[in-house]
Amino acid sequence: MLDLIYDAPAPKVIAGAQHDWELVIGLEVHAQVATKAKLFSGASTQFGAEPNSNVAFVDAGMPGMLPVINEGCVELAVRTGLGLKAQINLTSAFDRKNYFYPDLPQGYQISQLYHPIVGEGEVLVEMGNGTARNVRIERIHLEQDAGKSIHDMDPNMSFVDLNRTGVALMEIVSRPDIRGPEEAAAYVGKLRQILRYLGTCDGNMQNGNLRADVNVSICKPGAYEKYQETQDFSYLGTRCEIKNMNSMRFIQMAIDVEARRQIALVEDGQEVVQETRLYDPDKNETRSMRSKEEAHDYRYFPDPDLLPLEIEQAWVDDIAAALPELPDEKKARFISDFGLSDYDASVLTAEAENAVFFEQVAEGRDRKLAANWVINELFGRLKKDDKEIGESPISADRLGQIVGLIKSGDINGKIAKEVFEIAYSSDREPTEIVETEGLKQVTDTGAIEAAVDEIIAANPAQVEKAKQNPKLAGWFVGQVMKATGGKANPAAVNQLVTTKLGL
Repeated sequence: MLDLIYDAPAPKVIAGAQHDWELVIGLEVHAQVATKAKLFSGASTQFGAEPNSNVAFVDAGMPGMLPVINEGCVELAVRTGLGLKAQINLTSAFDRKNYFYPDLPQGYQISQLYHPIVGEGEVLVEMGNGTARNVRIERIHLEQDAGKSIHDMDPNMSFVDLNRTGVALMEIVSRPDIRGPEEAAAYVGKLRQILRYLGTCDGNMQNGNLRADVNVSICKPGAYEKYQETQDFSYLGTRCEIKNMNSMRFIQMAIDVEARRQIALVEDGQEVVQETRLYDPDKNETRSMRSKEEAHDYRYFPDPDLLPLEIEQAWVDDIAAALPELPDEKKARFISDFGLSDYDASVLTAEAENAVFFEQVAEGRDRKLAANWVINELFGRLKKDDKEIGESPISADRLGQIVGLIKSGDINGKIAKEVFEIAYSSDREPTEIVETEGLKQVTDTGAIEAAVDEIIAANPAQVEKAKQNPKLAGWFVGQVMKATGGKANPAAVNQLVTTKLGL
């Protein structure tokens, strides 16, 4: 595994500015907890259901309805905290966050401000070229999601769908440790990868199951280092929050355009106003949504309907013992135990399903060869066909058979690609394909030698050229392979051609 250089210097931004500026970014990632029921009710969390069909009386804010905590949500929040190497708080509590949303019928959100269920953790974000940043997690707290207001179905009124209301979210709050747009996207990508490995959130950004609020500020070079020394946020400049980002590309674009906006203001002698903004990808601009509220604006107070949440250390230990191998550890094992390159290990561990498939292919076989076939042949074909690994027409066992046939010398690489195409497009075993289609590699040196002699005898002029330029011996190899239908052993052909030509 590459030796990582931690906290590589942040680049200066932005081209065209009068002075050098640095970016400081913190993210609040909202991850929908992967449970079938909501945080405080038994209503379904199924996506795409008919509007207002997944709504319990509690979600609708009916009088006298009391919330009851979903233990599964608590368990997955703890599992997430453990996966992020975070402190698990055995005692936490829920608060009411008061503000008006038409799609939040209670008139308040049940969240955790003062006593979150998960404390400080960290995420290692690799940036390529052997560099990485360790992004600190400040906290993870559980809270309810709001519903959805729909404004484009009628010119005179808005519609409200409460299906998401009350769905459990984990809000994962980072420290302002991120220094650029690419780092921000890489951080969200790494967080998504870990959550999917843990099985605590499906990471579907298109459906809104993972989305980020991005806090952006600018500062002069050296100010960030002073913040690190003193933890004084005043060194970091006034931050603006960009709400509900659900695309890695848009996160990068929004950060870039917001940084330029702030720099232009400051260099023009104006002040950056702390506020919440929205990003418009069509116009590639951010626009003001509302002034940024502070905690006191929401009039937080402990929720009187919910007792403090107390969990036992033994229960936390049981959850920890059941954690899967996470991507960083799996990648390190693929490199150290299987001898894979850093790049190949990264590709194979990007998704848990990919890693599982690869290990099944490689079981008892040449692992480097297996990695090459999974990455180049299978992934390439799946991408072309717009399929996920779970939709692969060829099973791990059958792809493993092809790898085994190559390694045993029964087929060569060229024939293997032909076998792969047949197996991918049909329900046939590779071993059966090789036998019935007559594709087994010719290893009989006598037969190969006869083919070499015939090609050499028929091409005396080419022989003289090859003796003058040994690189032209490859022409003879190609002719022999063609004459044998591609089934001759390439190594044997090369050796015989070289010997016969006296090279």
